[in-house]
Amino acid sequence: MTGTQPRIELYVRSLLPDGAHNRQEAVIDRLERLDAEDEIEDFSVIVWGKQIARDSAGARTEEGEYILNRVAEFKQWALSNNVSLESFYQKHDVTNDATDEPYSAIVLPVMGLAEYEGEELRHVAPCTEGDEVHTIMDRLDRLERGEPAAVEQSNDVSILSD
Repeated sequence: MTGTQPRIELYVRSLLPDGAHNRQEAVIDRLERLDAEDEIEDFSVIVWGKQIARDSAGARTEEGEYILNRVAEFKQWALSNNVSLESFYQKHDVTNDATDEPYSAIVLPVMGLAEYEGEELRHVAPCTEGDEVHTIMDRLDRLERGEPAAVEQSNDVSILSD
C-alpha cells in the first residue's frame, strides 16, 4: 500500500439474474472484509441501471448527472493511463418506442469498481491494458496482498471530449 488507504466505490446493476447477483454479493463480502481489516478506508455501493442516454430526462436528474459525471471521470482516467474501458462502457443506438427516434445510450457494466486516494481517482476495474483485462477480482486480490493497482498511474492530465 502507498500509506493512504483507498476509498472504494462499487457500482452494481440492479435486477440481475442469480448468477450475477451472487458475484456482486461476493465482491461486497470481500469489501466488507477489507474494510474490517483496515485495508481500505471505506467503501460504498451505488446501484445503477443497464444504460443511460445523455439527452434523456433521467440524465437530467441528480442521479443521472452523477452517473454521467462518474463515467466521464472513468474515461478520462483510462485515457490518461493508456487503458481502455470500451468493452465495459459501450455506446449503442436505441430507438425510442414512443417516437421511433433513435438516440445514443451508454451501456453500464454489471459491476464497476472505482478506487480513490483522497479525491483522486487511482484505478477503475474492469479495464483493459493491451490484451490484458484487469478485473474487479484482480484488484481485490492485490488490495488483500497490500499491492498497488496493476495499472501504472500517470500524472498526465487530459481533457476528454465525447
